[in-house]
Amino acid sequence: MVTYDDVAAAHGRIKPQAHRTPVMTSRQVDELTGANVFFKCENLQRMGAFKFRGAYNALALLSADEKRRGVLAFSSGNHAQAVALAGQLLNVKTTIVMPGEAPKVKLEATRGYGGEIVTYGKGENREEVSARLVKERNLTLIPPFDHPHVVAGQGTAAKELIEDAGALDFLLVPCGGGGLISGCAIAARHLAPACRVIGVEPAAGDDATRSFKEKKLVKIEVPDTIADGARTTSLGTVTFPLVMKYVSDMLTVTDEELLRAMFFLWERMKIVVEPTGALAFAALHASKFAAKGLRVGVILSGGNVDLRWAAAKMQER
Repeated sequence: MVTYDDVAAAHGRIKPQAHRTPVMTSRQVDELTGANVFFKCENLQRMGAFKFRGAYNALALLSADEKRRGVLAFSSGNHAQAVALAGQLLNVKTTIVMPGEAPKVKLEATRGYGGEIVTYGKGENREEVSARLVKERNLTLIPPFDHPHVVAGQGTAAKELIEDAGALDFLLVPCGGGGLISGCAIAARHLAPACRVIGVEPAAGDDATRSFKEKKLVKIEVPDTIADGARTTSLGTVTFPLVMKYVSDMLTVTDEELLRAMFFLWERMKIVVEPTGALAFAALHASKFAAKGLRVGVILSGGNVDLRWAAAKMQER
């Protein structure tokens, strides 16, 4: 089980390389919601997402032999970039298994950071492809969320937010496989014990919400949602118990609600986030819970959006 001590140790480990991203506020958002809202801008993290925190922490803790042999990660995009960049900084060879239809911006960035990309097609299982390559090439697997060192690294985002903004009543966190929300909930429980942590995922991919409500691990088919960073099929064996222990509730938002929140952040706050990065704010923007008079933290998890895709979506509005 990951503890706050693990999160604190990870923070010390990544501090020389990770950005301490800014915490932003908006008078307009506060007026709209009736709350005091604090945005943790992980879209301004290195490689454009919170994933760098967990990836760097995990690679930094590898043995000398594991670093020499190299690592493999599977990802729809942000974890891919994070592992590739961490590998570049730590001189570790990285192999990244990605879907062939992954956003072009994420494929190009992963290659730019030195990662060797192996793509798979629809109908193929990324875990099976990854397991085969790990065995063939004698690599160490760094999964995108279900790993204690990854979870601890991701929790440093909430640690910084609470240190900078002060105690919170609620913390809204995007949820895919549960790495970010698990780490953030651990940090929040230690630093602001009264804070209620709420996970937000796309309605089309509500596996974590169903798992939380039913108190058992629920697995779904790969969801069809614009939140490509949350196209997971289930929480993991590491993250599910942490979510059940530390998270207060789970909410879902539709893709339309997600788009409205994303473009609000672009147009009103001048913050460029990707669809997955806007998940937590979408719940607040769509009034999914009563926030009036409360101090609310929101994790903006990433900003690696395909601008051509976004421009086309704006034209449709």
